[in-house]
Amino acid sequence: MPNSRSILVLLLTTAPAFAEPPAEQPRPRRPDVFFVPSPQDVVEKMLELAGAKKEDVVADLGCGDGRIVVTAAKEYGCHAVGYDLDPECVRLAEENVRKAGVAKLVRIEREDIFAVDLSGVTVATLYLGPALNAKLIPQLEKMKPGSRIVSHVFDMPGVQPDQVVSCASTEDEVPRKLYLWTVPLKRIPAKQR
Repeated sequence: MPNSRSILVLLLTTAPAFAEPPAEQPRPRRPDVFFVPSPQDVVEKMLELAGAKKEDVVADLGCGDGRIVVTAAKEYGCHAVGYDLDPECVRLAEENVRKAGVAKLVRIEREDIFAVDLSGVTVATLYLGPALNAKLIPQLEKMKPGSRIVSHVFDMPGVQPDQVVSCASTEDEVPRKLYLWTVPLKRIPAKQR
């Protein structure tokens, strides 16, 4: 019959170790907007307005299904990156990149658009809303001088656009505006807003 000392040793060697509970993982941030695709002819007009060319690096901030970065690669030969927080959009965009055969030119990243480095980007595209466009200003201002920013429908409060173009898609005939800015951005003084 085992004595109390051997029972204690047995318990100590067979009992599960009590470790610190695992650190709680931060929950991924939810997307700020839901995906609404830009019609394909509007995408083409956005890239045309930006003056996209082969030497450009195009970033679509909130890339949805990847149609802007795919079009930039297919039509202009640009390197392009699409950023989105929604895992389903990332999956769909990656699938569209693969189907279009532009994987050598395009990458899709599941990233927070407010945390990505845009210093190497020469064309940024947006379809986010005025408040989110304004929130991106500090990042957009890190783009090289001469870089272009194009927004579908939404202005960037506090910044003077270089050009505003009206267009209507053949898909839906809905009139919409496209905004173009060039870095360095031209800030509007608060008293003139």
